[in-house]
Amino acid sequence: MGKLKVMRNIFKGSGFTGSLKVAFKGIIYLFLYHRNMRFIFILGIFTFIFGLYLQLKGIELAALCITITLVFMAEMFNTAIEMMMDMVTANYNTKIKILKDIAAAIVILACLNSVAVGYILFIRKLLR
Repeated sequence: MGKLKVMRNIFKGSGFTGSLKVAFKGIIYLFLYHRNMRFIFILGIFTFIFGLYLQLKGIELAALCITITLVFMAEMFNTAIEMMMDMVTANYNTKIKILKDIAAAIVILACLNSVAVGYILFIRKLLR
């Protein structure tokens, strides 16, 4: 019975509220120390409010929210990759540079997608 107790303690999670606290600490860190995260968040809020102002339909607002979240997640992923690679070595490494470039490319791809979605959702409303 002793081994079972040890296993329970090893795999015991911090619970749902503990997981939420950790996740929010990560978000707060990103807002405090990463300018791009603040910029993306403010731009996303502005875009969502603009969508409400233009009276986008529910499904259009949902697409807008998913797109905003996708850009935010891409930047989070990019930041995490860059920080991990910086922990591996402070010296220049070609493979680490390529990994960082790929992570940055994910952000660019998400941003290009957001431009396309924004164009589709907003252009006909603005041309009326």
